Formats: sequence, structure tokens, C-alpha cells
Amino acid sequence: MIKLIALYRTPDNPAAFDEHYRTVHMPLAQKMPGLRQMEISHMKPVGSAQTTSSYYLMAEMTFDNEQALQEALQSDAGKASARDLQVFAQGLVELYIGTPDD
Repeated sequence: MIKLIALYRTPDNPAAFDEHYRTVHMPLAQKMPGLRQMEISHMKPVGSAQTTSSYYLMAEMTFDNEQALQEALQSDAGKASARDLQVFAQGLVELYIGTPDD
């Protein structure tokens, strides 16, 4: 298994961001072929000294392997998701590939 991980910094308007994410971006991403699981988490700091987090939201998308992930990203749904990401999250998102330790 391999994961595509998106970390989002706090947007200027969290309510509008969440609405767009739930109603537009997430449905686009869920259409990517080979997507096994998609998990969304709002980020909260741990410990009393830290009151804010560097990140607002994390999305983890699981695929069988790197080839499946690359095919998903090159698909029409993957390209539509990437275009939408540039619209609502430009400057807010960092993307990572997470690979399991063997």
C-alpha cells in the first residue's frame, strides 16, 4: 500500500474551505481509479504549550502501489482534482507520498 498525503495550512475562511472541500474537491478525488480509502482529519495540537497547529487538515488517500497512484493522478479524475486544488488551496497545500517501512 502507498498513500498520497495532502497537508493543508489554515485557510483565511475555514468554513468556506470546508464547504468547498466536502462538496467539490472530495467528490472529485473519490473518483480517481484505484483509490482504496480516503481519510480526512482536522488537525489539533497536542500539549498545553501549543495553541495552534501549522496544519488545518490532512487527507490520506490509499492506493495499492505506486503504479496505481500514478495512474490515478494521470486519470481524468486525478487531473480534475489537481486543477481544483489550484483553485481553492493554492499556497495552502503540501503533497507527500507515504510508503510503508518494510
